[in-house]
Amino acid sequence: MFKGKIFNGKTILVTGGGTGLGRSMATYLSGLGANIVIVSRKQEVVEATAAEIEAQTGNPVLALPHDVRDYRNIKKLQQTILRRFGRIDGLINNAAGNFISPTERLSYKAFDTVVDIVLKGSYYLTLALGKYWIQEKIPGSVLNIVTTYASTGSGYVVPSSIAKAGVLNLTRSLAAEWGKYQIRLNAIAPGPFPTKGAWERLFPDPSMGEALLNRIPLKRVGKHEELCHLAAYLLSDYAAYMTGEVVTIDGGEWLAGAGEFNFLEQLSEQDWDALQKQKKR
Repeated sequence: MFKGKIFNGKTILVTGGGTGLGRSMATYLSGLGANIVIVSRKQEVVEATAAEIEAQTGNPVLALPHDVRDYRNIKKLQQTILRRFGRIDGLINNAAGNFISPTERLSYKAFDTVVDIVLKGSYYLTLALGKYWIQEKIPGSVLNIVTTYASTGSGYVVPSSIAKAGVLNLTRSLAAEWGKYQIRLNAIAPGPFPTKGAWERLFPDPSMGEALLNRIPLKRVGKHEELCHLAAYLLSDYAAYMTGEVVTIDGGEWLAGAGEFNFLEQLSEQDWDALQKQKKR
């Protein structure tokens, strides 16, 4: 989608960057010239990912252990990045935790774990970098990875739903407040983009994945590069006048589920013929 090294000289921090969509975005942005920092609780995972991305793109990737739920480590994390790259320009809040369950079966700890990773993890780093950007007069950019149900709510993923809703509200609220500092915040609400960990937790039965595809107008799941293109645009200077927005990329899934009569897609041509005959009676 993009030509050239449009992120040359810019440093972008990606949480949950060792695997899944975080890894894909980190790889793509590195290929566009960015200095990438990926963080995860599992140091061996991010170190292996960093080595693979560097070998692929030829650009430096810094892998650091960091639990997004622990704000006490953020100052040390920030100092390490600044020593290596001199500045920080962008943040992707991608780290997440999610699983399907009837809400009444959840323990308090299970609920807290998801909310702490998704919501607290996002506002801890956003607040820290926002203070840094304001002090240093740097026009920073934050990209939050939310979900389509952050706007609508959803049963069976309630901890994730309320946490992502909070992140979406954070995006809009700080976009309004920090625009005067030239700090932009935007969000992406992805539909189904298969990743090994999340896909296995959310769709443990293959038939669930098949049912999902039937609900998507484009009849397929998303490709990682499609989300990466959008992420790069929102973080780049090409989107310099865009802030406080959430962009849905889900093959039409949300719209199909929201329409009251969209279930009629399940009818066959014979069903429609029969209905038409009934109308003529």
